[in-house]
Amino acid sequence: MQAEKHIRLSQLNDKIQQVVQQAFSSVSFWVIADVTSHTYRAAKNYHSFDLVEKDTHSNNIIAKISGKAWGMGSTSITRFEAITGQPFTNNIQVLVNISVQFHPVYGLQINLHDIDPSFTLGKLEQQRQATLQKLVDENPGFITKRGEVYDTRNKQLPLNKVIQRVAVITSATSAGGEDFRHTLANNPYGYQFYLDNFFTIVQGENNADLLVQKLIDIFQANQPYDAVVIIRGGGAQTDFLLFDNYQVGKAIAKFPVPVITGIGHQKNETIADMMAHTATKTPTQAAEFIISHNKQFEDTLLLLQKHIVIKSQQLFSLQWQQLAALQSGIVNNTRDAIADYKDSLTSLNQAVIHSSRSIVFNQKTELINLSSQLSALPRMILQDKKNELSNAIHHIKVFNTQLLKNQATHLGHYSSLIKLMSPDNILKKGFAIVKARQAVTSNPADILPGDSIEVILSSTEIQATVTSKAPYDGRDFNI
Repeated sequence: MQAEKHIRLSQLNDKIQQVVQQAFSSVSFWVIADVTSHTYRAAKNYHSFDLVEKDTHSNNIIAKISGKAWGMGSTSITRFEAITGQPFTNNIQVLVNISVQFHPVYGLQINLHDIDPSFTLGKLEQQRQATLQKLVDENPGFITKRGEVYDTRNKQLPLNKVIQRVAVITSATSAGGEDFRHTLANNPYGYQFYLDNFFTIVQGENNADLLVQKLIDIFQANQPYDAVVIIRGGGAQTDFLLFDNYQVGKAIAKFPVPVITGIGHQKNETIADMMAHTATKTPTQAAEFIISHNKQFEDTLLLLQKHIVIKSQQLFSLQWQQLAALQSGIVNNTRDAIADYKDSLTSLNQAVIHSSRSIVFNQKTELINLSSQLSALPRMILQDKKNELSNAIHHIKVFNTQLLKNQATHLGHYSSLIKLMSPDNILKKGFAIVKARQAVTSNPADILPGDSIEVILSSTEIQATVTSKAPYDGRDFNI
């Protein structure tokens, strides 16, 4: 049997290397791919990684190749991190300039020469703009856009005149949180603050649900918070992706307590900043904003106090002047009135003296006349009364007989009337007396059908039973 023709593996790899070099040695490519399996050896300034492409529908990997970066390639990665604030690490999409190489031992690889930071920044910004548009489209009740400004229900909430009770969302180990608390505690005005900490992880987009849950916890705590402060220190741009999350932005925009952010991002404004009532750059600035807000209220009170004091002094001075003028007027008017009344009293005194003398003289004259009359008048009155008595005696004698005769006539008349009106005489004329229930009655209502009655005539008493009863118009007795 003839031996088959064969080559060694090194020979095969040499052939592959020759083909790859002939095809790719003089060209480089700008490639869009995601970074995975990244490692970095600082001692050698050497990066190794895989570039992959994922299916847009299933997220499955449809292409993969190993890569490395060293020398100028590693320098370009360092520049990329400085520009974007984004570490070169797993799960980021990049635009890289690469060349293709084949090594007999390490196989097919790409060598990274350059990386475009603008592509990564643009990708992040596209995602952020898409999230903002989604917030506006899906939440018209509490998020609107006016020009380049986003107006939210949280922004429309009025801040209390004094911010004192604050709910703080931050990491338990955050230096920014310590800066915030230290700034508030050491404010130069001696303001007192009451802080409730709600600790959570404040970096990494995957932890967005934890931050939203803390907002829910604050709402359910049912405490009268003046504000909610979200705090984070500085970091890489990807560390802030949590604050560009849709659910976080939505929760802040509709939260019923004013939200103040101090996320520590000096370069850009996050979606959380845009949705919040007030956005500050750092935790320290967030604390300074609260202190300044309270100071404005204190300054307003002090200014109002100053105005009240000045106005009071002005009113007091004006009233004092008016009182002085009124006092002067009262003194002058009193003097004038006393002088006028003194003259009037003098005139009145003289008139009283003259009038008194005249009255005394007239009364004396009247008393003399009355005395004369009293001495003569009793005799005259006595004589008149004596004459009246004589006349009365005469009249009594003359009219006594006539009066007795007249009274006798009147008595005879009344006696005749009484006899005519006596029951016996009336019964003789055909009338009758009716008794019901042993009592005389003239009221038909007292007698009912079936009752026993007594009918008394002139010389007869009749016992009867009422069989019927009907109204009567009295026509038999009409004259």
